[in-house]
Amino acid sequence: MQTEQYIKAGRIAAEVREIARKTDWIGKSVFDVCEKVESEIKKRGAKCAFPVNTSINEVAAHYTAEPNDPITIKDTDLVKIDLGAQIDGYIADTAVTVCYDVQFDGLVQVAEEALGNAMSMIKTGVKASDIGRTIETTIKKRGYKPIANLSGHSLDKYTIHAGRSIPNIWSIGGFSLSEGSAYACEPFVTTEQGGGFVRNGKIKNIFALNSRKKTKNEEADRLLDFVWENCNMLPFALRWITKEWEEKKARELLDILIKKKAIQAYPVLVEVNEQRVAQAEHTFIPNENGVTVTTSAM
Repeated sequence: MQTEQYIKAGRIAAEVREIARKTDWIGKSVFDVCEKVESEIKKRGAKCAFPVNTSINEVAAHYTAEPNDPITIKDTDLVKIDLGAQIDGYIADTAVTVCYDVQFDGLVQVAEEALGNAMSMIKTGVKASDIGRTIETTIKKRGYKPIANLSGHSLDKYTIHAGRSIPNIWSIGGFSLSEGSAYACEPFVTTEQGGGFVRNGKIKNIFALNSRKKTKNEEADRLLDFVWENCNMLPFALRWITKEWEEKKARELLDILIKKKAIQAYPVLVEVNEQRVAQAEHTFIPNENGVTVTTSAM
């Protein structure tokens, strides 16, 4: 367990998240948001653990900018900016919801409050199901709904979702937090009119390596090698490979690799009733006396 790298990655991710929180993005394209946030991570000596997600309104997660993406942030939008920094494969995952419409301030605040309440109860041995209960209770008390089928997750070297889930609702059973392991906790909240679940959307613009097995297509295999060298098993975006291949060719090669199951594509996640969603997220490491929140603001 490389606590030092986790903490360094967390400090960088937290700094960049706070820049994202304070920036006025109105009129900027999602391409500008992603490129700016990713460049701030790299400027501080980390790599991106995954493409910055800029998920707007009813899109809860997994939207990243396409090359030259024309979608522009409006003053009525609720934008979840989810970012990750990694040092030698050790990841910090954190998110903020930027809101320019006062009627949705409460949604953003309750996501932050649920996250804060979860962090305050953490130490080694706490059950994940009890964290879920705290998150759910906090959100429902304020008249909102948690997204039941989204959850936080354990982290491992070069692995964002490492097998354990930190739920956003109370659930039976579950595991207890281990000393010194890294986890991400991320409450997602929707309105009273929301269904409290997400479904897969049509768009898929975040990808990750499934297998390094050769496909017998020389150019596609070169792309596989490029992804492995630059991202390992971590997610990547089309934007990241158009620096090496022109966009049309890059899309063709990705299609080949997806069909061969060498690469997987992640769909965007949309609230079932198309209600707005807010998110807040920290990475943390429990210990016997409490918790190190690696992505807490300084």
